[in-house]
Amino acid sequence: MELDDLDLSLEYSYADYLQWTFEDRLEIIKGKIFKMSPAPSPVHQRISMEISRELSNYLKGKSCEVFSAPFDVRLPHRGKKNREITTVVQPDLCVICDPTKVDRRGCLGAPDIIIEILSPGNSKKELKNKYEVYEESGVKEYWMIVPEIPAAFVYILNPDGRYEGVRPLYDETVLATPILPGFHLDLKEVFGAICPVERL
Repeated sequence: MELDDLDLSLEYSYADYLQWTFEDRLEIIKGKIFKMSPAPSPVHQRISMEISRELSNYLKGKSCEVFSAPFDVRLPHRGKKNREITTVVQPDLCVICDPTKVDRRGCLGAPDIIIEILSPGNSKKELKNKYEVYEESGVKEYWMIVPEIPAAFVYILNPDGRYEGVRPLYDETVLATPILPGFHLDLKEVFGAICPVERL
């Protein structure tokens, strides 16, 4: 079976996802299939590695863990059975502070922090749907890194279960979060991974 054989008008679940053997990396968001961008660019990889390194150093010896793609995050909405899960994503990075959510297949439930590094291949529909499912699933913080600006957008879940956005954080800013007390991410270092020619 090939990816082109799938009827994209249908709704799929994690049970279907487990049966697929396509070379293409896919995500399912609210039952709909989204083909992931081709192999990440050097800029994407450098930024991901820099953030991952900072998080890994900070989290050493602590209960929270950082995971990088490919790593399946299943976000249950109807139930926790494979057939009932219709959202499976592979965030660039995620921080999970509840070890019971991590199993042999990845993460079942909302990570505390999800970090996505945008690429030109991300569609507006995909971004809107991810924002919605992260909010609905209770992901406490969603960091959207936009290398083209470059800037970071941090969405924080309020007590009503809705995201509140902060102003864009640019490369002269230090990003901090109450989820990880004492952690500071220097965005100048993060965006310093972008070579001048790649900013054009």
